[in-house]
Amino acid sequence: MPRRHVRALGRLLCTAVLLAGLFGCNSGSGDVREWTPADHDPPNPGQGQQAQGGKVAARPAASSETDPGLIELAWQRNCATCHGATGRGDGPQGPMVRAPDLTDAAWQDRVADGQMVEVIRKGKNRMPPFDLPQPVIDGLVKRIRAQRAR
Repeated sequence: MPRRHVRALGRLLCTAVLLAGLFGCNSGSGDVREWTPADHDPPNPGQGQQAQGGKVAARPAASSETDPGLIELAWQRNCATCHGATGRGDGPQGPMVRAPDLTDAAWQDRVADGQMVEVIRKGKNRMPPFDLPQPVIDGLVKRIRAQRAR
């Protein structure tokens, strides 16, 4: 290919890239707004109230009865790595940290609910502390008690 064709092709390619960049950076029609943390709060299905400006009103305070799904999520994210899905200490890191079998009847007889709350909140030995709301901690204690071996 002659040298002048290569130069012309190079200029054409550079022009195409510049034009694509200019038109690709167009801000659009302006009807797309930026997401805010409030956009992630689902509406309250019972009330359907909206605040000024069409935004969804903030969620009401949590009730004393915590959603079981939230308790399970807290278990999976914070506890199952060591204690396993059912609390037997058979999670992926359980043997390494010597996680106790929380389903063991003898263990459950020795440990009071208040002690479990304290350990979840402040940690103990190799277990780290967890900054969880009190209703979630109470739900985790109930979950542990419900898994007691028979």
